Amino acid sequence: MAAPTLTAPPPAPPADRSRARRRARRRYVGSALLFLSPWLIGFGLFTAWPLIYSVYLSLTDYDVINNPEFVGMENYVRLFEDPKIALAIGNTLIFTAVQVPLYVLVSLMLALLLNRAGRSSGFFRTVFYLPKMTPPVAVGILFLLLFNGQNGLFNTVLGWFGIDGPSWTTDAAWVKPGLIIMSLWTVGASVIILLAALQAVPDELYDSARMDGAGFWRQSLSVTIPMISPALFFIIVVNTIAGLQTFDEAYTAFFGAGNTTYSNDAALFYVIYLFQQAFEFLHMGYASAMAWVLFAVIMVVTVIQIVVSRRIVYYEGEDRS
Repeated sequence: MAAPTLTAPPPAPPADRSRARRRARRRYVGSALLFLSPWLIGFGLFTAWPLIYSVYLSLTDYDVINNPEFVGMENYVRLFEDPKIALAIGNTLIFTAVQVPLYVLVSLMLALLLNRAGRSSGFFRTVFYLPKMTPPVAVGILFLLLFNGQNGLFNTVLGWFGIDGPSWTTDAAWVKPGLIIMSLWTVGASVIILLAALQAVPDELYDSARMDGAGFWRQSLSVTIPMISPALFFIIVVNTIAGLQTFDEAYTAFFGAGNTTYSNDAALFYVIYLFQQAFEFLHMGYASAMAWVLFAVIMVVTVIQIVVSRRIVYYEGEDRS
């Protein structure tokens, strides 16, 4: 008796296969949206909607108590007439222009030291990063304690070397330098990023540089800096954005709890003035216009940095021919 022959079922028509793929794709998309739904709902309610609504508020006169009254571009015109805006912008730009390069330089120096620390680098990584966990409000209070002109720790240490320290919190000329120095308290996160970038630089590049007679500085300029330039670029962009939005420490030290003892104008940064307009003077429409102008400035600055980075930032494996 002959064995029965097995025949494969005929292939499904192309139309059926296409429908099956579409159904499978819909199931995958549905499952993904289900898992993403908590974030999507939160983003929509607490980020997207307030963002869109603030555009409308920037075109109104709104004091939180009464209904918004449409005024068109009046709030934006008012920005050019408000003398406090020029003061706040000047303070913010000066702070950012000095703080960002200094922050990056200190972070790089500490990362280079850690890269040579060997087994003890793990301990020092923790030590350097811990200050980053300090709440900004605590840092603002600490600023007043450390930089007090009469009995602050900073001036006391300077006195050991015969240096008469300035009045960091009352002299308008020294308020921003003090805040810049205090901002270095939180370099730990940038140090960790740069350390990881340094440890990823191939040793073969240093060996080749040494064979060509390159010393430490030539190796740093020709090998180290180019190879870690993506990490440096990231830190510069992030800290520039943070500098333009400086608020917590300065507000706590000079404006918190009705503080009128110190040189407030020297510490009046743009976001602090925005906060005052919104929540102290209840000029919510004007504050919304200020916020969108700040957004535009940050976007322009970031785009410029990205364009410039294409010429000076090196990405491994990138074809520059």
